[in-house]
Amino acid sequence: MSQLIIAAILGIALIVVLIAVVKVHPFLSLMIGSAITAVIAGVPYDQSLTSFTTGVGSTVSGVGLLIALGGIIGILLTRSGGADVIVDTILEKAPHNKLAWAMAMSAFIVGIPLFFEVGVVILIPIILLVARRAKMPVIALGIPALAGLSALHAFVPPHPGPLVAIDALHANLGLTLGLGLLIAIPTVIISGPLLAKWMVKLVPIMAPEEDTVKSSEKAESRPSFIEAVSVIILPVVLMLAASVVDVLGQTKTAVGRAIVWIGSPLEALTITTIFAMILFAVRAKWSRDTLNSLVGMSFSSIASILLIVAAGGGFKQTLVDSGIGKVIASGIVQANLNPLLAGWLVAVLIRLATGSATVATVTASGIIAPLAANLNPVQLALLVLAIGAGSIFLSHVNDAGFWLVKEYFGMTVGQTFKTWSLMETALSVVGLAIVMLVSAIVPIFM
Repeated sequence: MSQLIIAAILGIALIVVLIAVVKVHPFLSLMIGSAITAVIAGVPYDQSLTSFTTGVGSTVSGVGLLIALGGIIGILLTRSGGADVIVDTILEKAPHNKLAWAMAMSAFIVGIPLFFEVGVVILIPIILLVARRAKMPVIALGIPALAGLSALHAFVPPHPGPLVAIDALHANLGLTLGLGLLIAIPTVIISGPLLAKWMVKLVPIMAPEEDTVKSSEKAESRPSFIEAVSVIILPVVLMLAASVVDVLGQTKTAVGRAIVWIGSPLEALTITTIFAMILFAVRAKWSRDTLNSLVGMSFSSIASILLIVAAGGGFKQTLVDSGIGKVIASGIVQANLNPLLAGWLVAVLIRLATGSATVATVTASGIIAPLAANLNPVQLALLVLAIGAGSIFLSHVNDAGFWLVKEYFGMTVGQTFKTWSLMETALSVVGLAIVMLVSAIVPIFM
């Protein structure tokens, strides 16, 4: 047990030192750190990168493909002038001092059906453009939007973590969904727009001036606002339809299976990419060569992000395969704690050890299940949400999301800790506090 904990601590510390002090590229740092961690944990040296390569493969097949498709959609939006139209409308309708709130609300709505990674790759080009046009620090708008996406990922079905926890704990789906939305709203407000005001003073960086956020090649006829927004809304609609089918229990019908298929993240973004290519190419009168050139440019712009995020997934898999999360969590369960607090703590420790919110939720739900036997339906739903809150605590170098945010916003490791990691921690702690408050209030009305 102690060997596994030491391995995790030394591995994480080594990665931070390599990146922040020695200035080694994050991809190589994560690869070296994974190998050293595995060896210290007792893995034979000739198999030290086995888990890492497995994690890289699974991350690329999931998040990596979403990043690639999001990159295509992003460059088509910017080069066609579609992103300009959306940004101009936002700046026209939302007062300057309310832009952060507008971003948080937009991300909250979009994040209901979208997986976190999908929401990030869809919204970040818009966030960067709005920040650049409004001459605001990127954190002022990015953190509120990320808070909205992350809170929905942790608290609200049909996101995978909450769904697995609901099933493991036999909680009521509708009740958990309602309470999840109720708790997510104040959690996002506190951890997003309000916290971002203070974060801007710590990291006052402006939006990067890169090709991925420029629309230097103006189209002869820019798309309308409705056309541009339709590209962002399409995956939301497809995934929301799949969620409705799932909630209604119609997944085994022919129509239901088809809707669930096109509403899966990869399929939804693939359909959206094809739709965007046709829409913008026709509107801008691009030739086939021009369209293919833009698609190729999108790949070159996200290559570094993709490799770093994949390496983060590889390091996460190394930690997961070592079993450190389960070793730490088993000790918590044996302590005499409030079930809600116990669920949160177990999820927190697994999250810190493995870097995966979904792994933390799935593992914690299984470990905590025996404590849920005598809880009423409201307490069961709140236990699901407490575990969800714990699953997003302190994202750091073993989380692919950490590298995703760092690279998209052009931050250093230290700046990412001061913003993204701090925001995730605030979401977790505030979410738990509100869960405990609801738990104390509900018995009064029962």
